[in-house]
Amino acid sequence: MSEVEEVFIRDESIRLGQFLKLANMVENGVHAREVIQDGLVQVNGEIEEARGKQLHPGDEVTFDGVSLKVATDAV
Repeated sequence: MSEVEEVFIRDESIRLGQFLKLANMVENGVHAREVIQDGLVQVNGEIEEARGKQLHPGDEVTFDGVSLKVATDAV
């Protein structure tokens, strides 16, 4: 199993819908809302249906067979 790729965010947290767009996992906000509401997105192994869910560094998002980890370069 390969290492999970990290996606860096500017702040200390990011909403799930924004993260999906930032990571190019979805095309736009409408697509993000649809896949989240359909139960297709997991956060830390659990299905997450709240687009506004706050993600923090270390959280892992899985969608469509791809897993990405939230990371920050802030100190």
